[in-house]
Parts: sequence; C-alpha cells; structure tokens
Amino acid sequence: MPEFVVGDEGFELDGRPVRLLSGALHYFRVHEGLWRHRLGMLRAMGLNCVETYAPWNWHGPAPGRWRDVGALGRFLDAAADEGLYAVVRPGPYICAEWENGGLPSWLTGELGCRVRTREGRFLRAVDEWFSVVAGEVVGRQVDRGGPVVLVQVENEYGSYGSDGVYLRHLAERWKALGVTVPLVTSDGPEEHMLSGGAVPGVLATVNFGSGAREAFEVLRRYRPSGPLMCMELWCGWFTHWGGQAASRGAAEAARVLREVLECGASVNVYMAHGGTNFGGWAGANRAGDDHRGALLPTVTSYDYDAPVDEFGRPTEKFWAFREVLAEYRQAAGPLPALPPAPPALSSPVVARLGEWAPLGEVVDALGDEEREGAVPPAFEELGVERGVVRYRFEVPGPRGAYPLRLVGLRDVATVYVDGVRAAVAGDVDGGGVVPAGEVAGPASVEVWVESLGRVNYGPRLGESKGVTGGVLHDRQYVHGVRARALRLDAVEEAAASRRVPWRAWDTTGGDGGPGLYRGVFAVVGAGDATVELPGWVRGFVWVNGFCLGRYWDRGPQRALYVPGPVLREGDNELLVLEFDRAGGPALPVGAVAELPSR
Repeated sequence: MPEFVVGDEGFELDGRPVRLLSGALHYFRVHEGLWRHRLGMLRAMGLNCVETYAPWNWHGPAPGRWRDVGALGRFLDAAADEGLYAVVRPGPYICAEWENGGLPSWLTGELGCRVRTREGRFLRAVDEWFSVVAGEVVGRQVDRGGPVVLVQVENEYGSYGSDGVYLRHLAERWKALGVTVPLVTSDGPEEHMLSGGAVPGVLATVNFGSGAREAFEVLRRYRPSGPLMCMELWCGWFTHWGGQAASRGAAEAARVLREVLECGASVNVYMAHGGTNFGGWAGANRAGDDHRGALLPTVTSYDYDAPVDEFGRPTEKFWAFREVLAEYRQAAGPLPALPPAPPALSSPVVARLGEWAPLGEVVDALGDEEREGAVPPAFEELGVERGVVRYRFEVPGPRGAYPLRLVGLRDVATVYVDGVRAAVAGDVDGGGVVPAGEVAGPASVEVWVESLGRVNYGPRLGESKGVTGGVLHDRQYVHGVRARALRLDAVEEAAASRRVPWRAWDTTGGDGGPGLYRGVFAVVGAGDATVELPGWVRGFVWVNGFCLGRYWDRGPQRALYVPGPVLREGDNELLVLEFDRAGGPALPVGAVAELPSR
C-alpha cells in the first residue's frame, strides 16, 4: 500500500512529491444524497483532496450515546470513489461557526473553562470520542487503501490556550489508536498562536486569508523544514443575523490562491463548498476584539461566498480558481452531471398552513418533564442543546410594581405576566442583568428563553444558555422556579405523530401567535427548492421531518434552502415553529435555478 509521509520540502507518496490541493466540504452541512455531486464539483475545480471536520456534538448528543458516526466513513468512501484524497479534522474542538465549536454542551456545561485542557474528566471524554472516530478513519488511511492522508490534532488551539500536556496527549492518543498518516496542527500565523498550538514532532500548518509569503515566513521560524501548507485559505467569510452578507471578490481571492501556490505550498480552500447549518446547528460569536461583547448568531446558510455556492452551483470564484489550479495540475475533472431538475411545483407555488397549536400546548405535549428548583436551571442542566425553555414562577404579594430582572440571560426571553405578553428581553451586553419590565405581586410569570446558538470561538466558548444567574424582583431573588424544555429533536420526532394538539388556524383575527404550524405543498419530480417566510419573525422550519434551520426577519438571509432529496412526489409536509408572531398562511416555495456550465 502507498505510504504518505512528510518530506524535507513537501509531502511524498511512495517517494514521489505530492502537493495537496484541497477544498473544505463538511459532510454534516450537505444532504447525503448530494455528497457525490458536491465532491465532483471540487474535482471539477481542479482539486485533488477534500477536507472535513467531524462534529463531536452532532454525533454525541449525550454521554455514551452516539448518532450516525458512520456518516464520516460513508463520506470518506464517497471521496475515494471520486478520486480525492481526504484530510480529517475531528477536533475535539472544530470552531467552524458550528454550535459550541463542536463540543457537546453536556460536557462544557459541567466543565466550563476546563475544556480543552489536561483536566482528567475532559480527557476521558475526548479519548472516547477519538476511539469512535478512529473506527471510521483508521481503516480508510491511504496506507490501507483509503483516501485519508492527514489527521489534525485539535484546531487553532493557539488562539485559545497553551496546554502543551493536553496537545501531546491528543497526538499520542491518535497514534495509539492506529493513525499512521501524518498528524498536523493548524493555527494563525502569529507567534503566540504557533507557540501555543504547535506540538513537537507534529507538522504545523497555518490559516489565513491574505499575505501568504509573510505567513509562511512566520511558520518557517517554528518549522525550518517540511511541507508548507495553508490549512484554511479563507476565500470568503460567514454572516451574522442582522449583519451584511459576506462577500469577497473572485479576482482578489484567486490572487491569494496563486500566491500560496507560488510559494510551493499545499492548500485547503476554506470553504470550497460551505453548505447549510441544517437543524439549528449554527454557532455564534461575541463582539469586540476580546470576543466578550454582545452575541452575534450566525445565519443558517453557510454559503461562505465559496466557489461552489449553497445550492451546488459554480460561481465566478469557481472559474477563477479553476484557472489558477490548472497551472499546477494536469487537468481538472469534468463538471459533474446536473442534480435532478428543479421540482415542478404545483400552482400556486405556496405552502398552505391550515393547522396550528399554541406554543404552551406544544411544550406540554412534546416537552421534557417539568422540573422545579430553587433557581432557574440552565439549558445544560435540562439536557437541552437546541430549543426553548419555559420558566414559570410566582411573584408573591401583595406588593407594588418592581423591576423584574433576568440575571445572565442567554439569549432572548419573552415574558408573560398573568398570561399577557409584557416584554421581550435579549442579551445585548454579553450576559449581564437584563431588565424584563415591572411586575406587581401577586402575579404568575412565564419566561420563554431561546438559545440563538452557542459561542464557537474565543474565551467564552462553552458558556451556558438560559437564565443562568437567577431572577430578581427588585433586589430580591425569586425562588421556586419550574422549568420545562422543548428540544428541537422532539419536534422532529413528533412531526407525523398525533401528540400535537392541532386545531384549524383561523386567520380572520389577524396574524397568529407563538406556536407550531402545519401545512402542505405539492411537488412533481424532484430537485432543490427554497422556502420564504414573509411576515414571520423568528423560528425553525421542517420539510417532511427534516429541519432546514432557523429563520429570522432580521436578515440578511430571507429564504431557507431545501435539498432536493428531502422532497417527495405529491404532498409534502411543512412545519413552522414560530416564537414571536406568525405571518400569513401562505409561504412561497420556489425552485432553484439549474447548474450553469461553461
């Protein structure tokens, strides 16, 4: 079997020099029915390798419980079938603008800032995760007939910490599990990042979006010999709700790619195809240079202004990159066959929402068992990764109207006093004391709290969600809080069940309130589509039980992508979980344009 090694100047395969021309494509952000097409698009651009993370929290929803880890192996097999090498980056932390940076909330809720260190409880959990991943990777290494040529140790660790004992443990663990291909690290091209993230005996690579020559000069001070590689060449960027859609000119991005290749380096284009944060798995950032300010949630689309867009179509950047890459490879692959034609949607092209259930009744029907305690439990204590929690408590009386404050609110709360909506409060300053209106006692109060995505980068990685510091009425803590959680998974599991107390949606009284809405739309054929929600505020959408992700009227994203394999001939079910105010009963559904070619 071929041997892939780190040479003095570059990578070698059976003694022959090999340059990795890789593109990032995350299997968990692309419907499995479209993997082959997207991998074919990478090959058609002129790449010979694909890179993917593996998200621990997506595969490990609870301690000792695993969900479809085989997806990684199936993806690697698909890459091999397309003639591509593969780089695997299994964390344990991946960033990736993904919920909690890929770390399970059941673990970060317990350990806090002890994650990503030599802390024994964290290492034991990581060792179990690595053992599970190894079952998908070790037998698919290139020296065993598979596509895997590199495995990454941690991810941009120098941006976070400096625990060399922890990093060495990870490297040794991979070797003990049977990884024989080279191990690598990746960090920003700055001295503190490389000194904190590099591991003796492990190949160091760098991540950047410009200034390739300068970045590699810094890297050479830490690794005087061996291959040069940019593990993440940022050809675009991600987008936050309420911000501007990210974009980067094709000519400028192609110029930086050319500069990397002129340096003799290998490269991984991040992202070659970004895909979508299906299922509400988008992460969030904190504002400010210190990453401690207001929460900035990431939108559902992970288009990233990549060469292959969210719908799998080549962009101007695709053709510009293909031209540059053609100078460093014999020939690019052909443009793959088109995905199925866009669906012929019945006329009128709308989903008709005719049933609904109020949010409180949905939580009572599908939510976890209600718990009562002295103080509000955090999402992590309730076992909630993605979803909403209803807190209920009594303000004693008689007493006058005093300010109600939610301490450590993360992220947004809707407050009801004696059944009447009183306030909407949000974490705008990084998790302080959030005012929620004035309340006179006695009164029954409900506080509905939504998570908008856990932080995926910076020192506030792993912070808890919910009302994390208690409830204050004036200066007095409120105790005896009851909490009930509605997990997004529970809505998916109940999509076709009779547990939801559906009723006819009568729109004569105007827009609907918070709740779960159901409708249908008809399709002839198969293919990709979009769903738009004009007049709706904030929530999630499912098509045939598949969660498309979050919508929010803040924009800039206005439509959700529907992968063709999710659709079926005839009637298709659409569910909308709205947390604020429902718009009209007719939602536009549109077909995606065909793949252009040259």
